[in-house]
Amino acid sequence: MKNVITIILFVIFSLAINSASFAVEEKKTETTPPGVLKLPVASKAQQITGGVSAVNTITHSITVTKKIRDKVVEAVITIDDKTKIMKEKENKSFADIKTGDKVVVKYTKIDGKNIAKSIAIKPVTPESKEEQLEKRAKPAKKK
Repeated sequence: MKNVITIILFVIFSLAINSASFAVEEKKTETTPPGVLKLPVASKAQQITGGVSAVNTITHSITVTKKIRDKVVEAVITIDDKTKIMKEKENKSFADIKTGDKVVVKYTKIDGKNIAKSIAIKPVTPESKEEQLEKRAKPAKKK
């Protein structure tokens, strides 16, 4: 009789241990379009350099995209009153940021949002060397 009780207790104990190990925590998954990676929300100071793909004047945020190999990385950055916006050593405002601008953004996570600490708007870069060579005047043809 003692052996039967011992076996039953052993089976019950084993089932309790196994059922606890099969418990799985469900996680919410965000769906993103193929080929687009979402940057994780920053927990410490982060930086992204890329182009401004969207400017939202209602939420005072910009979306910065950067192509890394075959993937496009994007980050939504919120601008607050403390954000320092500069262009060629001149102070600028949120209204000066336009879609297509090249920017360097330093940001941190505050209350679950990426809050910009500073934004440097890069000046328009001169054309590439190949484009400059194509535009050079060709020698005149001899008649």
